Amino acid sequence: MPPRHRERHHTERVGWLRAAVLGANDGILSTSSLVLGVAAAHGTHSSILVAGVAGLVAGSMSMAAGEYVSVHSQADTEHAELELERKELKRDRGGEHKELAAIYVARGLEPALAKQVAKQLMAHDALGAHARDELGISETLSARPLQAALASAASFAVGAAMPLLVTVIAPESALIPLVSGTSLVFLALLGGLAARAGGAGVTVGAIRVTFWGALAMGMTAGVGALFGTVA
Repeated sequence: MPPRHRERHHTERVGWLRAAVLGANDGILSTSSLVLGVAAAHGTHSSILVAGVAGLVAGSMSMAAGEYVSVHSQADTEHAELELERKELKRDRGGEHKELAAIYVARGLEPALAKQVAKQLMAHDALGAHARDELGISETLSARPLQAALASAASFAVGAAMPLLVTVIAPESALIPLVSGTSLVFLALLGGLAARAGGAGVTVGAIRVTFWGALAMGMTAGVGALFGTVA
């Protein structure tokens, strides 16, 4: 018997990829912007580092908490929908069979074949068939709150560490151009890698992330310079 070939699709990693990319992107962008803002306000090198480290810790925890709450809400909704579907299957299995067959007819199957497919799938796993084809819930795309929270926190910390490392080694006189320049390079690489992993265009992904990153850093540095001048 020839070996089974299982195709791997980009949707299989969409959950953790989304959390990891958002976390790293926010880590780089928020920390570099914070560093640039304090530096533009004429803060000392030590105060800039303290602000950056505080931003890393606070941002990691914020990302983890926000992602956990958000994804957990999605998971709660999925569980509620599955419970409702389970009750409907017990109350009116025949009606649910007709509903599933109608879905397959709408997708292009002949009515007789749709009824047969629905009957066989429900005999194998009725709840799973309805979850997948009626509710759009599958094992691949189901919400995983803890996984998303940990991925967000870890990726934010990794992303935030990049501009922080540059801040540590950069001379104070060249801190602003070095942090901003390297951070934009990091953002471009991240955007390109994320686009490639998700099956999208690498160049477009890199440009999109870099543009918004430059805008955010420029505005933050401008605010820092303004308040530094006023002070």
